[in-house]
Amino acid sequence: MATNEDTVKTVRTGRKNPEHTEGPVATAIEEQTAKLPSDLFLWAAVGSIVISLGFQIAGRKKDALFVGQWPAPFLLLGLYNKLVKLEGHD
Repeated sequence: MATNEDTVKTVRTGRKNPEHTEGPVATAIEEQTAKLPSDLFLWAAVGSIVISLGFQIAGRKKDALFVGQWPAPFLLLGLYNKLVKLEGHD
């Protein structure tokens, strides 16, 4: 188990835990998602908000609610994408 001292050392040196490695599926996904521009996810979130608003104005409330759920996952995927680019994978 890592102590606070180990965590501080890892943060300062940038070395990751050698006992932890990513599996082949996670590595493949991270390699592919790192190729996507980060603002793609931001524009996808903004676009889904606009589409949801359009559905709401058109009176298609169920469709508006469905599409209105998309911005948060897009933003989370964008955050994941940014972390993979900054930190990389194993």
